[in-house]
Amino acid sequence: MAQDKLEHRLKAKAAELGFAACGIAHADAAPRAGERLHEWLADGRHGDMIWMEERKHHRESPAGLWPEVRSVIALGMSYAPKDDPLRLADEGGVGRISVYAQGPDYHDVVKRQLKALGRWLAAEAGRDLPPFDLKVFVDTAPVMEKPLAEAAGLGWQGKHTNLVSREHGSWLFLGAIYTTLDLEPDRGGVDTCGSCDACQTACPTDAFPRPYQLDARRCISYLTIEHAGPIPHEFRAAIGNRIYGCDDCLAVCPWNKFAASANANLAFHPRAELVAPELADILALDDATFRTVFAGSPIKRIGRDRMIRNALIAAGNSGDPALVEPVVELLADEAPIVRGAAIWALARLDDLRCQAERRRLLPREADDSVVTEWTCAA
Repeated sequence: MAQDKLEHRLKAKAAELGFAACGIAHADAAPRAGERLHEWLADGRHGDMIWMEERKHHRESPAGLWPEVRSVIALGMSYAPKDDPLRLADEGGVGRISVYAQGPDYHDVVKRQLKALGRWLAAEAGRDLPPFDLKVFVDTAPVMEKPLAEAAGLGWQGKHTNLVSREHGSWLFLGAIYTTLDLEPDRGGVDTCGSCDACQTACPTDAFPRPYQLDARRCISYLTIEHAGPIPHEFRAAIGNRIYGCDDCLAVCPWNKFAASANANLAFHPRAELVAPELADILALDDATFRTVFAGSPIKRIGRDRMIRNALIAAGNSGDPALVEPVVELLADEAPIVRGAAIWALARLDDLRCQAERRRLLPREADDSVVTEWTCAA
């Protein structure tokens, strides 16, 4: 088992473990990634994602996180959806959940298989090579997985800033293995977006100031997942019925036509109750039932209050009078971001009822952000 064959055996094992894509890059193969990261942070486009700033020295290059790394093994798992993610856009009574979050938490699935591949590599290469080390990462670690995946030949960073693959479209979960091994690198990806601007024009909130640049502060995925406070008024109507994330820029990518459909990777098969949940059911969740419903889901990490906030924005956009009473119930919720969103939703659904509730509740409201919502609803 000569070392020059190790890379081929590695890729075969990766495919066996469910990875749809595997490539190798030198640890220093994406030198401009750190520069672009610093520019993005300096412009404040990371919003509330303070950890991006705090660990930028780790994130800017593989060596910044682990000085001994020599090679990066980039891996991707396909989560290509069976159905069009945009098909529920006009279904006001239901909430839209991003494709990636409709099944089990991908962090757990991808990391488990990364560890399995790492164990295989340690055993396989250890027979013929001196001692070496490796570390596995998913996107919770300070790793620039998209530039590294491009450098390893898995695809290229498209104009929506996500990875695009000729074979898998915009539907790849990414992971990486850092190792002290000197592995033969693959040819890097080549940008094939051309003049296409589908992802740019599809964005409901104009989150792309320019192609290949994202202002997270305007991104619906950021606003519904990472942002902790009230969603800015200017974006609420554009959010529509999206209650967790947004697939629009990914879903319109023309390269998706080559992606495997019908959820070929059963590890990410969607849960039926998360494909098109009724907004009324989401609005009724207390903390305990939220934790039960979203157990094992990446959605659980945002907590009940943010999810109810998101569902209230969707309710306000729904035009559905049946949601008035569930919204009114939440005017007295313990969480200010829930009360504030409920005010906005009620004003959109039934302004007369909103004014009556305002006269009743505003005099006893102590939170400034909620008072501001009542003022705006006047």
